[in-house]
Amino acid sequence: MTAPRLKLSLSFFSLLTAGFAHAAPGPEADPLNAFMVEKGLVSQIQRVEERATQKASELVVYAMGFLGVPYKLGGNSVETGFDCSGFVKAIYQQTVGLILPRKADEQALATQTIERSDLQPGDLVFFNTLHRAFSHVGIYVGDGKFVHSPKAGAEVRIESMNVSYWKRRFDGARRALATVSAESDTPSASATN
Repeated sequence: MTAPRLKLSLSFFSLLTAGFAHAAPGPEADPLNAFMVEKGLVSQIQRVEERATQKASELVVYAMGFLGVPYKLGGNSVETGFDCSGFVKAIYQQTVGLILPRKADEQALATQTIERSDLQPGDLVFFNTLHRAFSHVGIYVGDGKFVHSPKAGAEVRIESMNVSYWKRRFDGARRALATVSAESDTPSASATN
């Protein structure tokens, strides 16, 4: 299944399950729902969601293993140190095999826009730290916190998005794991908006 099809399927599944909570008639009354059940699509979509959640957990745990690695402008490895986008690129490539662009603003363009209220562990969070949009990126870890490589003289660390510095500079959230293929554990060829 391609990334656009997966996005469509997941969106459809969300709408479908939302309908279950509010619809008075049983699932058999809806021909589309009956078709999804008959073809085994509901359970397939649930497996994809579970796999994405598992991958996000693995990604966050892996990222936490780099706490304390020094910041290095242009760095993208534990040996050299990381800058913010080099850290994100390395974590995604090494955990899920997804190759993101090198720069934070390009990573924002290559991933799916989501609302802050929809953030899940493994999502990307972007900030305006250099007087330009999407100049800083980190990985959301849950509970309003993110892991990132902040600046020269600092190390990879976890911070709260709710402190005034980050709250004022928040530019948006993106989801990269939505590009993971439903048919295998490998990422699709590209990330798209």
